This record gives sequence, C-alpha cells and structure tokens, in this order.
Amino acid sequence: MENQLRSYSDIVGESYDSEGVPTDTSSDQVDIETTILKIYKKFEKSASLDPELPLLFRKSHSSILKNWLNGLPKSYECLDASRTWLVYWILHSLWLLNDMPDAEILSHTVKFISKCQHEEGGYGGGPGQFPHLGTTYAAVNALSIIGTDEAYDSINRSSLQKFLWTVRAVDGSFALHKGGEHDIRGAYCAISIAKITNIYTDALFDKTAEWIVGCQTYEGGFAGCPGMEAHGGYAFCGLASLALLNRTTLCDVDALLRWCVNRQMRVEGGFQGRTNKLVDGCYSFWQGAAFPIISAILSKESKEMIETVFFNQGALQEYIITCCQANGGGLIDKPGKYRDIYHTCYTLSGLSVAQHGTGLEDAFIVGAPDNELNKVHPLHNVAPHLVYNAVHYFIRHPPPVKDKN
Repeated sequence: MENQLRSYSDIVGESYDSEGVPTDTSSDQVDIETTILKIYKKFEKSASLDPELPLLFRKSHSSILKNWLNGLPKSYECLDASRTWLVYWILHSLWLLNDMPDAEILSHTVKFISKCQHEEGGYGGGPGQFPHLGTTYAAVNALSIIGTDEAYDSINRSSLQKFLWTVRAVDGSFALHKGGEHDIRGAYCAISIAKITNIYTDALFDKTAEWIVGCQTYEGGFAGCPGMEAHGGYAFCGLASLALLNRTTLCDVDALLRWCVNRQMRVEGGFQGRTNKLVDGCYSFWQGAAFPIISAILSKESKEMIETVFFNQGALQEYIITCCQANGGGLIDKPGKYRDIYHTCYTLSGLSVAQHGTGLEDAFIVGAPDNELNKVHPLHNVAPHLVYNAVHYFIRHPPPVKDKN
C-alpha cells in the first residue's frame, strides 16, 4: 500500500460547518480543528524536506514508561485502586515498542500482582483491595504479557472462576464487582478473562450474548447497558465479547460498521468516542480495533478474505504521531492535554492497529520504517502470540475446579 499523507489543502476542505447555528459543541469542534490544522500545516512544510516524517519518538516513550514502572509521581495517588491497570498499560506499551523490562523486573512485577489477588478470587487494584472485574482483566493481561510459568502459575483459577460466578446475574450480565453496576464492560472483562485462563464454561455465560445484543443501539454502536447511548469503548466491548463467544450473528454488523466508519474525524484523522464529541487518541484503539474484527466476521460470512480497508489508516497514524506525542515521552488525548499512562497505552495500541490490523500481510507504515510497532490481538489488546501462549498453557494445566457456583 502506498505510503501517502493527506495534503493540507484537502484537510482544510473538510473543516466543520456549523451552518450558521453555532453551539458549545460546534465551537469546541472548530477550536480543536483550528489547532490541529496549524499542526498539520507546519508538519507538511517539514515533511516536504524529510520524507521519513512523521517520526515516532520510541526512545522517549520507552524511557518514561520504564520510569513509570519503577515509581509514579504523586499525581497518580488518585489511581491507587487502579495499580494493576497501570502495570498492564505500561507493560503492553513497552511490548508494542519492543522494549520490555528484564526478567528480574518482570518477576518482581508478578510478585506485586500476586499481592493484589484476593483470597475470594479475582484481583483488586492494589494489595488488600476488593476484587473487581476491570482490575482482574488488567492483571490477567499483564501476566499474559510477562508470559512465564511464574506468571501463569500465580493465578488461582479455581477462586477466579468462583469470583466470576459471584458477579454474574441471572440475565447473563456481569457486575464489575459485588453489588456494583452491571454493564457491558463487565461482560467483556469476564469473557476475556475466562477465555485466556481456560475457565470458560457455557453455563457461566448462558444468556450473556443475548444481553450484550440488547445493548446495540439504533445508531449501530453499543451502549453500556440497554437503552443508553452508543460509545466507542462499549462498542468494542460488545463486539469483542460476541466474537469471543462466537455469537456475532446476533448483532447488526452492517449498522455497527456504518457507525464506526462515521466516528473517524475528517480533519483530525483520529476517532471520536460518540456522535458530536471531540477526537481522542484512546479511541484509536477502541474504535480502530473494531475494523479487523468486523473484517474477520465478514470474511467468515463470505467464506473468502475481505481485503477492504474500512478506515483511513494513514490519517489515523498521522494524527497519532503528529498530534498525540508529548514532549519528553508519553502520548496524549489531543493537543493541549497532558500525557498519561492510559492514553499512552491505547493510543499506541491504535497505532499498531492502523499499521497491521487490515488483514493484509504487509504492514502499512506512515513515516519512518522505525515507526512500526508490534502487533496486537484486537480482541484482547495483547500480542497475538502471547494470547496463544497463555491459552495453550492453561489448556495443558486445567484448573482443579470446574463450574461450581
């Protein structure tokens, strides 16, 4: 595929038109487009002199990620209940950049995650905290990325399965924690956890697919629960869950594809999370990862490889690399925002999807060849071979207890 960037004149022609009825929402959209157009105009001038632009600042990102793994600034104290998430986001980002920590640090990380494992099953966000499906998903993914016997064996899968039963409702939905809200994130986390660790049973997820389909909205995307607004993160959770359950025929894939396509912003090149919202780097993954999943679904239905690219890969890469890199390392939501670990992880994940997630054998890289990241599995946001390794390890080592509520 030809490595061709959009021209500034073409981008300007896509600018937002409020049609003479300005609102707070339209004013915000005009403001961000104005900022990004200035960045693109400056970039186009530089790129005319250096054909390898834009450039991903890999060393800066790796350096700040490793610093974050060793210790976080005080501003992260508010995320004390999300420490397993922080570990997952950092490790996954470093894996994407092909710069993983050494074995000693990874072993130390396994020991820390083990301290977050609750005696009743699952993982809390930190040592001694109550288990939560989100932090359990993050812990399992982090341990899968580490991928050692020590990491795999640290998971108490018998108590983990019991925990999943305690947060399951009779309608097939899942609460994020005991007494917590039931939404599509809980279902996705539970399914992903169960599939990777080989504690999945049909009984545990009875009616779950039907509950998830009830979250698909008139727009085509998925909401957090039935009757709410479609949202990029929820849409990913819904689609990935149905794919993991092999029940995608239940949803309206065409409507979902139409909704996802319309979330890519014409000027920015990145994705918004909802209709009439601003671009955000993290949706590079939440929205972008839907396309390889949908391509796989359509290929299965037609019994031949679908090679159509449903989104503008080049525009997404251009947005991420020119607009979402922070000085000194780390990635951001949009120009003017501060860097953080969450956006670093999911924006890099989206960049990988834009490079590799088309179903085509050859990667499509905008800018320097060194911009290429490692691949991600679009259903789990972990490397494909690391998902395979974990699944097959747990198949060879089945848990002692099966399907007891």
